[in-house]
Amino acid sequence: MAKQVEVKYYELLQAPIITENSMKLVETANRYTFRVPKTANKVEIKKAVEAVFGVNVLNVHTINVLPKAKKVGKYEGFKSGYKKAIVQLAEGQTIPAFAV
Repeated sequence: MAKQVEVKYYELLQAPIITENSMKLVETANRYTFRVPKTANKVEIKKAVEAVFGVNVLNVHTINVLPKAKKVGKYEGFKSGYKKAIVQLAEGQTIPAFAV
């Protein structure tokens, strides 16, 4: 049973979002940004980060990123939308995957 729970947590955190702004949040406010499924809620995200990385999460903010219109030559389409979560950790704790 425990193995199924861990797999669920790894599927919940799809990818870290590493941009200039997200790295500023890591340095100044100890906040880490992840891409998550659209169906994920804040409680599930908090449990997943705590289980996978072994840290204490203070709060979670979620943002629905809307699809963005794109053009390539004569072709038009949309870049798919997604949900991202910004997770604040307790002071003094870090996630080593974000270290550059």
